[in-house]
Amino acid sequence: MDNNAITISNLTKCYRLYEKPFDRVKETFSFSRSKYSKEKCVLDHISLEIKQGDVVGIVGTNGAGKSTLLKLVTGVLTPTSGTISIRGKIAALLELGTGFNPEFTGIKNIYLNGTMMGFSHEEMEEKIQNIIDFADIGDFIYQPVKTYSSGMFARLAFAVAINVEPDILIVDEALSVGDLRFQMKCMDKMKSMMDSGVTVLFVSHDINAIRRLCTKGLWLLDGKVQTYGDTNRVCDQYLDYLKMCDMDEECLPENKDENNSEDIIEGIAEFREGSEEAVGEIAGIRIVNEKGEPCEEFDLFEKMIVEVYYDVFDEKVAHPVLGVALKRIDDEYICGVNTMLDNEKIPWKYGRNCYKLCYTHGIRTLGGRYYFDVALFDKTATVPIQYRAKIKEFTVTADYIGEGVCIIPHEWRK
Repeated sequence: MDNNAITISNLTKCYRLYEKPFDRVKETFSFSRSKYSKEKCVLDHISLEIKQGDVVGIVGTNGAGKSTLLKLVTGVLTPTSGTISIRGKIAALLELGTGFNPEFTGIKNIYLNGTMMGFSHEEMEEKIQNIIDFADIGDFIYQPVKTYSSGMFARLAFAVAINVEPDILIVDEALSVGDLRFQMKCMDKMKSMMDSGVTVLFVSHDINAIRRLCTKGLWLLDGKVQTYGDTNRVCDQYLDYLKMCDMDEECLPENKDENNSEDIIEGIAEFREGSEEAVGEIAGIRIVNEKGEPCEEFDLFEKMIVEVYYDVFDEKVAHPVLGVALKRIDDEYICGVNTMLDNEKIPWKYGRNCYKLCYTHGIRTLGGRYYFDVALFDKTATVPIQYRAKIKEFTVTADYIGEGVCIIPHEWRK
């Protein structure tokens, strides 16, 4: 007996596209069976086997069929052809509002969603308090959901999806809603579910989140499976494909970074009290040489130290992560490291803190202009507490000793 949680065989989903609304009526009642539409296949003969406990990250450009696949798996859509076999109960977090009646109160919608997932009223009675506590929307739980803000809606939807103990969890770009603390709480819960063996299908434009969270990757291209298997291999192939595109907005994934090149910190800001919602904030960085002197120009192989200064307003955040990305002035990504990957624990005390990244073997990029991005994340390095783009620029000077982006230590032998 196989241990597949989801088995998909020759799955196809097509739509008929009409130039005019009345063309649908004309085609329906045409005695000559004339066609007034064109067929568009969003998914084309997809076949997959997803094992129990797999965490599958799904990537692809807009219109590749990612969301359609999830809706077919959850039963929101019916396939044109092919079969889907599901083993276990599914909880899904698709676009905001799916499965909710806007006229019902939050409480009634909890029971409604439980019924749709196959739970009895008595079973939902046992789970409802955990759902209410997790959503944490106060007395709004007794109000019609049509009065909710998008953040409150997301809180309730996520609370229902992850507190009904599903065998399979479907998540479609849902972690970008709600406030920072709630995002971190959701990520903690999702991570614990993954560790407990829940099968997860996770659509995201955040490639680094896919790499960190998922055991397998799936790349969809024009409704077909381009690659399925090892997460890093899938992500690398997908990123190579994006680089080959014309770098237009339709081809590239959405940019989640709210900062831009104007958000450059020239010095180190003084510590100031944060808002009630604030968790932490990057004050700035200093780039110094081996002598500890501020420096904006380095020779190739010269040692460099990046001093990151950040302010902490909430000490309760568990195991926060500091990340530093090195990029060329034309935005070419050179190298990114973080304290989670390097098993480092950063100081996290109220007030001003500092942690240093030391390039002890010297900077190895070829001559040119570069800059650093710096970010604070939750413990999974997925939810950003704050991201600062182009926080500091510097120059590397080098003789013509090689080509490309960097010099890799090497030697020639006979």
